[in-house]
Amino acid sequence: MHLLTSLSNKGRIGLSVVSDYAVPANAPKKEVDVKQFVAELAAHVVPFVILILLSAVLVCASPTPSRLKDLVTIEGVRDNQLVGYGLVVGLNGTGDKNTTIFSTQTLTNLLSRMGVNVPPAAVLVRNTASVLVTADLPPFAQPGTRLDVTVAAIGDAKNLQGGLLILTPLRGADGQVYATAQGSVVTGGFVAGGGGNTQTVNHPTAGLVPSGGIIEREAPSIEPGGRIKLQLRRADFTTAARIAQRINQSFSAGASPVARCENSALVDVEAPPSYRSRIVEFIAAIEALPVESDRPAKIVVNERTGTIVFGNDVRIAPVSILHGALTVEIQTSYQVSQPAPFSSGQTTVTPQVSVAAKEDKAHNVVLQQGASVEDLVRALSAIGSTPRDIIAILEDLRAAGALEAELEVI
Repeated sequence: MHLLTSLSNKGRIGLSVVSDYAVPANAPKKEVDVKQFVAELAAHVVPFVILILLSAVLVCASPTPSRLKDLVTIEGVRDNQLVGYGLVVGLNGTGDKNTTIFSTQTLTNLLSRMGVNVPPAAVLVRNTASVLVTADLPPFAQPGTRLDVTVAAIGDAKNLQGGLLILTPLRGADGQVYATAQGSVVTGGFVAGGGGNTQTVNHPTAGLVPSGGIIEREAPSIEPGGRIKLQLRRADFTTAARIAQRINQSFSAGASPVARCENSALVDVEAPPSYRSRIVEFIAAIEALPVESDRPAKIVVNERTGTIVFGNDVRIAPVSILHGALTVEIQTSYQVSQPAPFSSGQTTVTPQVSVAAKEDKAHNVVLQQGASVEDLVRALSAIGSTPRDIIAILEDLRAAGALEAELEVI
């Protein structure tokens, strides 16, 4: 079946329905007024278009909640740092020098434990480097699990590229050995060239041993019980109250609340009776809850790089800003004074110092009520202000009390 349209000279649309079957040649055509057709089309389509646009605006304007897992950590469930002292061997003459005494002593003691007695004065450590080995022990890590370790030279070694880390025990803060490390060192840099023409990329004196550590002792983590304490990654009273409210809505079920806020950084949660024997499932259910976190108005400024980071909720009180640039230029030129020929005078060099000051015309920026930092930056950029000018103005606004946000300078 096909739909055929034809437009007549009188402004009418002729609609004809043509079937695949035989139709008489004198089949009548239904004529529709153009204005009536457009009006009916607009009456049916426009409301749907408006509804779709409003839905898109509401979705974009509404903040996106975060998983509770991304906002908190569980007390007692954390990493533990490990550290050890070891040797990297197999270097191509880029290791420690004989002036590094502890490298010589370490290599001598290592050989002595293997039954080789060598005087320390006869040992050359050019292919050996003393390193510190560090790693992070995950919570509830079981013996036999592998982890990555990081090595860094502590002597005067120039390059750890191609080196091999000898078996090194890794200890925790309590002095116990929790892991051992051994393997090839992978460096993120290199040194090329020789003599006075060398090229160094990144830091060749530090490297990584992928999966080079083996856990030998179970991690000292605290098993979660019937009462769980949630530690906020960033302390905030509003966020803590929302977390407790969201947990109570999901697990209280008309009974007494299971979560309460102790302070801005800690939420105490008691497992409901149905989850007393399933603490892991209860924690997994809590971590999946969506919670909208509250973020304070804050501006971060890096004066070294001229970087400004700010949120969209930073507001500035009504204020007028006058900003001008003052340039002071100091130039020193040297003039040579020569005596007349065959005279007893001497040639002297006289410095001539000139100081010039130039002050540009001040630019005026007026901010109305409800203006944001984005409006200020856009206005200052339009008049040619540099990032450092904007940083100076933000600091002055904070001093004047017109900046309704925290300004952090790093």
